[in-house]
Amino acid sequence: MSQDPYALEALDAGPAATFEANLAPLFEGAPRFLARLAAARPFGSWPALFDAARRIAHAMPESEQVELVDAHPPLGAPPASVSALSFREQGYDTEGAANLASEAARERDRVAGELDRLNLAYETRFGFRYCVFVAGRSRSELLPEMAAALAADRESELRRALDAVIDIAIDRQRALAAAPSEPSRG
Repeated sequence: MSQDPYALEALDAGPAATFEANLAPLFEGAPRFLARLAAARPFGSWPALFDAARRIAHAMPESEQVELVDAHPPLGAPPASVSALSFREQGYDTEGAANLASEAARERDRVAGELDRLNLAYETRFGFRYCVFVAGRSRSELLPEMAAALAADRESELRRALDAVIDIAIDRQRALAAAPSEPSRG
């Protein structure tokens, strides 16, 4: 019988390596952040863990903050290059059902091109990736927000991106907790 990898009591009490490995999908694997989070245990509850995660993320040296943000794929990254959770969040799991008419394809190409342009401009300006909690919005809906971010100052953008990383992790943990458990194979 396999144990729930997200049973917080066990994660709080277990080895740091197990904690880090099991929480890696929530944070796209950012190793130095996960080590800091593991060192801050025990949490006792998911809200306490995420409160601590937010505090830790904002208090880390900038190089580690950038590593945490850059662990997430760029918005609109090729589907084959993203994690399973990011694949779902960026809407790639529903594209197959989308209308493939030429007008829809042209719009997808336009949005992809604009995302490429904005990602490059953002990373050039700030030195880290644009990271946002998608929350079910389409890529085209995110374009104005991403374009507006280019006018922000670097410090506020880094703070916003760190908060987005934690918000994404909260959403991922909720989704994983709500997903039916797979039967053990034995």
